[in-house]
Amino acid sequence: MIDLGQSQPFASGGNRFCYRHPQEPLLCIKIMRPGRTMELLGRAPWYKRWRGEKYFDDNLREQEGYSQRALQQEQKGLWRHLPRWYGIQQTNLGPGVVTDLILDSEGNPAPTLRQYLNEHGLNGEVQSALERFTEWLLEYGVLTKNLIAHNLVVREEEGKLQIYVVDGLGCASFLPLPQVSDFFAKRYIQRRIQRMWLRVEWELSDKSTPWRKFESQGLKR
Repeated sequence: MIDLGQSQPFASGGNRFCYRHPQEPLLCIKIMRPGRTMELLGRAPWYKRWRGEKYFDDNLREQEGYSQRALQQEQKGLWRHLPRWYGIQQTNLGPGVVTDLILDSEGNPAPTLRQYLNEHGLNGEVQSALERFTEWLLEYGVLTKNLIAHNLVVREEEGKLQIYVVDGLGCASFLPLPQVSDFFAKRYIQRRIQRMWLRVEWELSDKSTPWRKFESQGLKR
C-alpha cells in the first residue's frame, strides 16, 4: 500500500486530488475526493443513476480511457503526448490511478495549458504545439472527452513546447461507434479538436459569456 499520509496534493480538480508518488517522484497518483462518487450519483439525472456509483468514479473512467484500442499497440510515437499508465493501486486514501508525472525543466509538475495561456497568451510556440497535438490525435486515433485547458499540460522538450493530455481520455459519445470504427473515430476526434480550439478562444476571452453558450455559438459558425 502507498502511504500518502505525509503528502500534500500538488493539484486538484472537481473530483480528484493529484499527489506525487512518495517513493517514485516521477509518478503521479490521482485519488477521488472522499464521498464524491455518491455526491455525483445523487445529483445525476434519473437516466444516469441506473449505472450505479462506479459510473461516476473518474479513476475507473480513466482506466477505460487507457483501455481503448488506439492505445493497445506499441507504435512509435504513441506516447508522445500522453503519460504512461501503471494501473490503479491501493493507497491509505483509497484506490489511486498511477501514471507518469509530466514535469517541467526544473522538476516541478508542468503548468496546465490554462496557466500557460494566462501568462503568455496564444503565442506562436504554443499554437504550433497544439497543432502537433491535434495531428497526433488524428494519426493514432486517440479518443478523448472535451479537451479543456486544465486537462492539458505544457512543457518544453528539445527547444519546443509539447502538449500532454493528463485527464479526460475516453469516449463521450452516447453510441460506441467511435470505439469500434476508424471512420467514426476520426469524425469524433475532429469534433473534439474543434471544441478544443473554441475552449482556447474562450480561455483568452473575458469569460463574460458562459462556456456552454460560447461553445454553442462557436459550433454554429
